[in-house]
Amino acid sequence: MERISVFDIFKIGIGPSSSHTMGPWKAANQFVQELEDSRRLDEMVGLNVELFGSLAKTGKGHGTDLAVILGLQNYFPQNIPLEMVGLAFDRVIEECRINFGGRKWIPFYAEKDIIFHMDQSLPFHSNGITFRCFFEDETSYSATFYSIGGGFVVKEGERFEDEPVTQMPFPIDRGEDLQKWCNLTGMPVSGVVFENELSLRIEEEIRAKLYEIWEVMKACIYESCHKEGELPGGLKVQRRAKSLAGKLMQGLPYGNVEEWIQNIKNGDHGFSNTLKWLSCFALAVNEENAAFGRIVTAPTNGAAGVIPAVLMYHLCFNDAATENDVIRFLLTAGEFGSLFKKGATISAAMGGCQAEIGVSSAMAAGALTELLGGTFEQAMMAAEIAMEHHLGMTCDPIGGLVQVPCIERNTMGAIKAVTAAQIAMESDPAKALVSLDAVIKTMKETALDMNTKYKETSDGGLALHIAVNLVEC
Repeated sequence: MERISVFDIFKIGIGPSSSHTMGPWKAANQFVQELEDSRRLDEMVGLNVELFGSLAKTGKGHGTDLAVILGLQNYFPQNIPLEMVGLAFDRVIEECRINFGGRKWIPFYAEKDIIFHMDQSLPFHSNGITFRCFFEDETSYSATFYSIGGGFVVKEGERFEDEPVTQMPFPIDRGEDLQKWCNLTGMPVSGVVFENELSLRIEEEIRAKLYEIWEVMKACIYESCHKEGELPGGLKVQRRAKSLAGKLMQGLPYGNVEEWIQNIKNGDHGFSNTLKWLSCFALAVNEENAAFGRIVTAPTNGAAGVIPAVLMYHLCFNDAATENDVIRFLLTAGEFGSLFKKGATISAAMGGCQAEIGVSSAMAAGALTELLGGTFEQAMMAAEIAMEHHLGMTCDPIGGLVQVPCIERNTMGAIKAVTAAQIAMESDPAKALVSLDAVIKTMKETALDMNTKYKETSDGGLALHIAVNLVEC
């Protein structure tokens, strides 16, 4: 089984899709590196890109062409200035050439050289992408990659097990493994995961990177709660987080994100107000994601709002919350996400929306339970409950855009996570009929049984029955 770090689950990047934007972007970066390593970059005279399956069907709405073009120019989603995203893409379109690897200009006509195979999928995974370059001596080189969900990419012919693996002190492939280690060590889930992370990097780096992830999440919520207008893509979806946050803030003054949060903490903690803030946090993140903003995969872009919403909810409305809760929450959530990736999938193109919102809700539920004082058994129970009530959820984005129903689904996932945590806290896990491993297995089987049209193709569900007329879809 592959080794997965919490930093593989949580990655800083650009919206709107981890599998259709960040994955192809990463694949393009890898292809550039291959050409650099081969020392043939300077011999290049041409290039084309082929998109297959789900990547082709919803590629325009998800910005797959944009991601590919930026990746081929050696920009990286984790650190590209946001103002450069559109500029670097538009320049290629206008000039009909691309600066491959950032140092070799070659002709590139996006309309012709990015090929969308709408009716063709590659055997290994629905999200297939092939890069092909041409050289001065009339030879060519091609490589095929698969974007398998959450920004993870594998190259055709390579396997995870071929990669060198650092031995972790507490190897975890299944929920029962996690339970065993928690029992033997007496540590909570976050403690076991932290020890595993120490086999990869020093404590100071772990903490710094986790706080960095939270800072990006926090900034995303705050900035999006101060933006209004129409989201790109042609659906004419209006941002709602700013209006909702403004009503809830009730005119209280603030000058920065910390003062804004303090106002929330000092405000009404009644059920209605709390629920509205939780929904607002989730809306904010995924509105920013839909607008090609800076977000964190958690475990995907389409489900990026659930984790930050539930963590912000905890920090704002639990008087006992501490700064260290950020560390514990992300460690625990990351481990539950890795269990679903190992045992099932976090790719909507393979498993529908249960693989995105369902997994993120399970991650948040388990992590919140630990912070509320629950046992590791209760945390695992909470994760199971959250997924149990997302089984079979389809991925049917209207117009191929991560907007409807995706943005609102993040609010539902966050609410279900909080509910699952509360139920688990009042339950005896020993009496539970369904284990975490059982629900992961069930999710995988459900994904295999699910009709392909409900797997991020925009060929079924709401996408089929809601009439839209989009130029770029």
